[in-house]
Amino acid sequence: MKFETRPKTAMRLLKYMKNGFAVGAVAAACLLASSASALDDKMTPITTPDQPNAITLNTGPLPGATAKEAWHSQYGSVFARNVTVATLTPFLPDPAKATGAAVIVAPGGGFMTLSMENEGWQVAQALADHGVAAFVLKYRLNPTPEDMGAFEKSMAEMFSGAARPRPPAQQDPAAALAPQIADARAAFALVRSHAAEWHIDPDRVGMVGFSAGAMLTLSTALYGQDAKPAFIGDIYGPLTAVDVPADAPPLFIALAADDPFFANSGYGLIDSWKAAKRPVEFHLYEQGGHGFGRYKKETSSTGWFDAFAAWLGMHGYLAPKK
Repeated sequence: MKFETRPKTAMRLLKYMKNGFAVGAVAAACLLASSASALDDKMTPITTPDQPNAITLNTGPLPGATAKEAWHSQYGSVFARNVTVATLTPFLPDPAKATGAAVIVAPGGGFMTLSMENEGWQVAQALADHGVAAFVLKYRLNPTPEDMGAFEKSMAEMFSGAARPRPPAQQDPAAALAPQIADARAAFALVRSHAAEWHIDPDRVGMVGFSAGAMLTLSTALYGQDAKPAFIGDIYGPLTAVDVPADAPPLFIALAADDPFFANSGYGLIDSWKAAKRPVEFHLYEQGGHGFGRYKKETSSTGWFDAFAAWLGMHGYLAPKK
């Protein structure tokens, strides 16, 4: 797969991932800063869950990776890390209520972990309940220490800033996300190749992502070539300005005003979409922190999914195409 870039936009995205976003990368480790105290924040290793419906994508193993995929529980959810082989797990609606629309769901975790339950399976099931086929993308991740204790230590150092990585000089800014974008492109190709079997209209396949997954979703829309999502959702991802193509898909954004990572950097992404005269909807919740996903919280941010579903309905994706 070839990978094309828009240099200015890619550089801005890379700045988030390589400079400050490495801390936001472990948003799963500090999500719900305002109300997570009621949830267990301890990282507890668990056996890899059964994923009988997961389909291996054709992007191959992550080059140079040596650590085995590992899973842990935290905050009442489950997380995967050291993912070296990408998979796609379908959540298909009852054929009697299928609308023909589909969404690829990209969990977050800073390209170091994936919040598979809170930002993956639960979101996909909720979409399927609305008649929309959903597919959880377990994309390849940057390596982390295989030992859980060493992993926790590296995260603590990351928060302290002592081990914050710096971008290599002259690095192609888009190369940092190339494996993940390849996984997303393969996911779109797989879904469309099974469109008839899964009762999907290949022209009505979109993508929604959370935090790092939101970065991947936006990058897929901008640089994914053949992916061409019909619509995209950016849930608590960075809102830096980008160069928006004339055919950019409709964009839905949800963010909490107290998000510790992305709430204080302006709203350039929204301005970019508006300047390009492309559809954009933005929900800024007063409270919610980062990583609220499908967690039950006493903040209005919990309503983001209902707002997203209503937005899908407004664009005609909650009913069969006429």
